Amino acid sequence: MNNDYGNNDTGKQEEPQKEEKTSPLIEKIQQLGQTNVPQLSADSSIHCLTIIGQIEGHLALPPQNKTTKYEHLLPQLVAIEQNPKIEGVLIILNTVGGDVEAGLAISEMIASLSKPTVSIVLGGGHSIGVPIAVSCDYSFIAETATMTIHPIRLTGLVIGVPATFEYLDKMQERVVKFVTGHSKITEETFKDLMFAKGNLTRDIGTNVIGVDAVKYGLIDEVGGLGPAMKKLNEMIELKKEKNEGLIQ
Repeated sequence: MNNDYGNNDTGKQEEPQKEEKTSPLIEKIQQLGQTNVPQLSADSSIHCLTIIGQIEGHLALPPQNKTTKYEHLLPQLVAIEQNPKIEGVLIILNTVGGDVEAGLAISEMIASLSKPTVSIVLGGGHSIGVPIAVSCDYSFIAETATMTIHPIRLTGLVIGVPATFEYLDKMQERVVKFVTGHSKITEETFKDLMFAKGNLTRDIGTNVIGVDAVKYGLIDEVGGLGPAMKKLNEMIELKKEKNEGLIQ
């Protein structure tokens, strides 16, 4: 008997270990919080931009905080402006506010877009979320959503009281001018809401709910996703007709 023990090959070869690669879709969700970016938005002419949690400024917040990073949003807005396939932008807000300068930067970018923009405040659009909400061409707020209007607050080192107060006062004027310039609310009414006492626990300011935000002229209309999409499509069609008229 000739038993050959030298070849113990059972016909199965070891499969090479596959490198685990994260799919592009998962990477986009992790990095940007959404499934598509403006360059790849070929399936729809409307791009949806979400602003949630706390708007992060120059300092990184703790990892357990839900944040919207302005360094993610600003390049997306530039890409939206450059992409001819995108005809309109829908901004969805559910934010507690955050860094004033980062919020104003996002607001100015949205306001300067040449394409129709519509915002919806869902849940809350507090603090510096107010300028972002009114920066769009048309704004909606859900019936149960709220917007907190309060004076600018400062955390951190105070060099000198008079100088710091002057700095805060000028920063506050920037916010007031932007909001009143991009909505129907008057400066007097907005400041009255900002400096009202007793409406918030241990705080100064006013908590404005859906219908009241429209009554004050801060937001254009009470409504949700359906009305917002309808309005945005109407604005897109209106712009197309206007462009066709200019070409003719």
